[in-house]
Amino acid sequence: MAKSKQTYEEIRQKRMEENKKRMEELNLTKLSQSLLSKPSPVKKAKPRTFRQAAALTPVRRSTRVADRPTVSYKEIPVEPMERTRRTYSYRRRGFGDYASSEARAYAIDKAEQIQSRLGADFPSFLKPMVQSHVSGCFWLGLPVYFCKSHLPLSDEVMTLEDENGDEFQTKYLAQKTGLSGGWRGFSIDHELVDGDALVFQLVSPTRFKASLNSLIKTCA
Repeated sequence: MAKSKQTYEEIRQKRMEENKKRMEELNLTKLSQSLLSKPSPVKKAKPRTFRQAAALTPVRRSTRVADRPTVSYKEIPVEPMERTRRTYSYRRRGFGDYASSEARAYAIDKAEQIQSRLGADFPSFLKPMVQSHVSGCFWLGLPVYFCKSHLPLSDEVMTLEDENGDEFQTKYLAQKTGLSGGWRGFSIDHELVDGDALVFQLVSPTRFKASLNSLIKTCA
């Protein structure tokens, strides 16, 4: 048994020597050592090159448009259009400052005299002013009977013309039988207050003439 083991070791040793001799003949030993000892070369980073911006040169233009000014496509912010607003000046009255009963009755009497002189050619009505008409909500309710008989059945723009010929556009609401938008400007411009009385005469389907001579500013 020992003899067979020795024989195996001898055969193995002999093969190793033969392989070593064969490698030396082929110069593989030195080649493998050189590969192990030689470090891998470090790659050098290639410097980045930046593209230069192209020079801004004027574009060649046709001779037909050469004399015209150069068109600029730069965005220019548009200024918002300012809405022209009419300014009103009116006297302020304190909260709860109502006209006296005497002043209110006097204004109604004056308005009735004006209405009696208008004749029957155009329908008219008298309207005493209260706080809700001339302050706060600025809503003018019209007589229902007058609206049903003479005014449009649907919402419409009505023109109010005062004694000086100045015109004011107001919004008539048919279902609510009253004037809304635009009435505020008319009221403020004419300094209407509680206790005043106006006469409205319908001279066309969408135009009123308003008589203001009955306004009593000194007795209010």
